[in-house]
Amino acid sequence: MERAELYGVGLRYKVRYLDPDNNERSKSFADKQKKRAEDFLIEVESDKREGKYVDPQAGRVLFPVVADRWAAAQTFDHTTRERVISRLANHLKPFFKAKTIGAVKPSDVQAWLRWLQDRGVSERSRVLYFTHLVSILSFAKEDKLIVSNPAQASSVTRPRVNQRQVQPWRPERAQAVLNALPVRFKPVVRIPAGIGLRQGEVFGFSLEDVDRERNIAQIERQVRIVDNVLCFAPPKRGKTREVPIGGELLSALDDYAEQFPATEITLPWVHPEGKPVTVRLLMVDYDGLPFRRGGFRLSVWLPALKKAGIEKPTRADGMHALRHLYASVLLDAGESIKALSSYLGHSDPGFTLRVYTHLLPTSHERTRKAVDALFRDGLAAA
Repeated sequence: MERAELYGVGLRYKVRYLDPDNNERSKSFADKQKKRAEDFLIEVESDKREGKYVDPQAGRVLFPVVADRWAAAQTFDHTTRERVISRLANHLKPFFKAKTIGAVKPSDVQAWLRWLQDRGVSERSRVLYFTHLVSILSFAKEDKLIVSNPAQASSVTRPRVNQRQVQPWRPERAQAVLNALPVRFKPVVRIPAGIGLRQGEVFGFSLEDVDRERNIAQIERQVRIVDNVLCFAPPKRGKTREVPIGGELLSALDDYAEQFPATEITLPWVHPEGKPVTVRLLMVDYDGLPFRRGGFRLSVWLPALKKAGIEKPTRADGMHALRHLYASVLLDAGESIKALSSYLGHSDPGFTLRVYTHLLPTSHERTRKAVDALFRDGLAAA
């Protein structure tokens, strides 16, 4: 007998086994790979016992299909879901569209990050999109579509944001913008500077939310857009809260309400099909409707900034700057981080501390006075 051309080339060993669902599976190995075949069978049986078994065929699902399954399974609110679906469509699916979920490698993840960078995507956005990718791949891993998460490999350089210190407006700038605004819209400076509200919360504010016996403003709604429809919704992360309101601010808002009476507005709650809710809003647009953020920025905010001498406004010159001003005033007055975190509606006082720690008043003078008193009243006499 003579050896043919295929001698030693074909698949000689076949491993047959049952998967966790009792379906027969098999895998073939080439000649002289008996030991590898035996090791494979041992590994399969071990993975089955430990619950780590992944069907080799499971990873053949296309990445966009898995991404859609992941998005559908999340418990986002309606607005967040819209944004996430948009991010997937614009920044993940175009790159991974031809990839099966099992074919995504760490090198593909790294190439995608470079692709985002080359397209001019900001650091903050790259971090956000990477978080979505990690979550999608973890979802696939837990659903037994892949063995490991390639985005968490040590070879992948995780994007990070260089945290910039918040620089709140000085009171003089806030006053200049307040002076530049039409009388009808002056509360958009007074409210966030006085009780630290976010923009959507300002648009959803009503004087009926104020407990005048306790001088407390109850922050329990915002105005937001869902499917291009204005809706009332709870504040960010659903964190309703109580904020002390000063007499000067309340008096100014009462005077405003005499000139511009509150407007009854009915909007769906949370999403366009939600239960209608009626609120007497303090401030509406010229047509008597709740503000849309984009329209407010173009028709009211930017003209006021320009009139106030801010010719080239940046992202730091949005209404959020007034919220930072509120925080800086409270910290300078000695308010605690825990209380400030509660007033701002943050989920964690640690986050508040990280954002505003550089605004905390210096303790140098307090330290000097304390030590001087020690020596003056005790140690110095000895």
